Amino acid sequence: MSEPRVVYLTGGAQGIGLGIAEHLLARGDCVALTDIDAEALAECRERLGHAERLLAMVSDVRDEARVAESLEATVARFGRLDGVIHNAGLADPFQGPVESLPLATWQAYLDTNLTGAMLCAKHAAPHLRESRGAMVLMASTRALQSEPDTEAYAASKGGVVALTHALAVSLGPEIRVNAISPGWIEVGDWQKASNRTPVEHREVDRDQHPVGRVGRPEDIATMAAFLLSDEAGFITGQNLVVDGGMTRRMIYAE
Repeated sequence: MSEPRVVYLTGGAQGIGLGIAEHLLARGDCVALTDIDAEALAECRERLGHAERLLAMVSDVRDEARVAESLEATVARFGRLDGVIHNAGLADPFQGPVESLPLATWQAYLDTNLTGAMLCAKHAAPHLRESRGAMVLMASTRALQSEPDTEAYAASKGGVVALTHALAVSLGPEIRVNAISPGWIEVGDWQKASNRTPVEHREVDRDQHPVGRVGRPEDIATMAAFLLSDEAGFITGQNLVVDGGMTRRMIYAE
């Protein structure tokens, strides 16, 4: 296992982000996580424990000043910064027909999913250069394929993939930058208590994945930890698809 790291994680209070935080803390890392949802943040503090290695802050990745402040608070608390995971994002891909898509909705997806990633990179880069650290940006398989009425989400995640290789070239060799594109990851039981839902998957849900199951937050967490580690030292500018093989299955209408 790699040496313990100091990792800054956005959108860390629920879902995939919470799974990542739990995994990193279990392996001995220090985690500074941010989230816009104060209620979820309070619950995740209690769930995660490890108070000596956890810094949980209310922040908004769309606000440049708050991103900068939370990163400075991370370095002040732990003395350095080794990794950044931008996981915060608007997750519902369906926003209706493009003919009626409000400009404000389009902009909200870009501001959170894409601009938030850029702001993290902008303000983390000086610290990551010192540690020769790494960044992981959360994209989506919807950057590569689509369903109808998902333009805002797909465009924002496609932008994350492009931003990843642009940053990798600009910030290398001191900083590596990669993206993860999750497929169907079940997070119903990783939400704050008021939003938690029971997990029920049909046989067809499992069978459409070549691995035979729907994804779990730990599937993304282990990939994120690997990409931050020295073992991934020759990997940069890549988009790693973690979807149980779902996007490789050819489907014909019957």
